[in-house]
Amino acid sequence: MKFVQTDKAPSAIGPYSQAVVVEGMVYTSGQIALLPDGCEDVLKDGIAPQAKQVMANLKAVLEEAGSSMDKVVKTTIFLASMDDFILVNGIYEEAFGSHKPVRSTVAVKTLPKNALVEIDAVALI
Repeated sequence: MKFVQTDKAPSAIGPYSQAVVVEGMVYTSGQIALLPDGCEDVLKDGIAPQAKQVMANLKAVLEEAGSSMDKVVKTTIFLASMDDFILVNGIYEEAFGSHKPVRSTVAVKTLPKNALVEIDAVALI
């Protein structure tokens, strides 16, 4: 088991790792819209900037683990409001291009730091 840490994505805000590599797979923790230095400014900017930052953070963690967006097998999207589904879906599609991993999307009452979106992934190395 290898624990993944990159300064190109925000550090974990609790007792967990950005990702873990096990037997050719990488499992990421959920990413919210913190900047790599931990700055929370994007959390004030609404759903579109948050979703874009989340995807950038996810990409950075995957790359540090030796993977990439086109090797993602499964994602889970957590939304503070399903009213944001269509907008997040468009940003998600842009980030993945023609690659279409399986996905679950759920609405939750609250996310860490009152983020509007959080995404985690499972990918091949």
